Amino acid sequence: MSAALPIDRVLLEDEAAILALNNAHAAELSWLEPERLSFLIGEAFYARRIGALEAFIMTFDQHANYDSPNFLWFRERYARFVYVDRVVVAAQARGRGHARRLYEDLFDHVSRAGQTVVTCEVNAEPPNPASDAFHAALGFAEVGDAVIHGGQKAVRYYARHIPT
Repeated sequence: MSAALPIDRVLLEDEAAILALNNAHAAELSWLEPERLSFLIGEAFYARRIGALEAFIMTFDQHANYDSPNFLWFRERYARFVYVDRVVVAAQARGRGHARRLYEDLFDHVSRAGQTVVTCEVNAEPPNPASDAFHAALGFAEVGDAVIHGGQKAVRYYARHIPT
């Protein structure tokens, strides 16, 4: 059963599959070129996958060399944080709890690292009510919003405090 698949670190050999899955969901995540993905994985605080690539997550802490306007929004407001940049589940693997498992594993990792805040953004325009509900169920609360990319995208910012 795939729910029992392990959560593993992202490795160099995973990059082609991650790039394909990411770019299949570029509207939600943003398009990546292979070099940019390699750079981001190198900067990541936590990058994990489930199975051959049923799902993946990539996060950054406050020390990352990352120029995303969403990441920078959090950096301006939080001295220490972990930012969830992207999480995606392949279409054929949806409904198996993979995203929840990745987040729960992230929360454990964050706590062990002495971090206390996990942040993320969800598209507000176009609306993404499923993601809003998912993050609310995980204990995230809205902490702000922004219009980015020259007015092309509106987002809501969320944070969840993690006990240490």
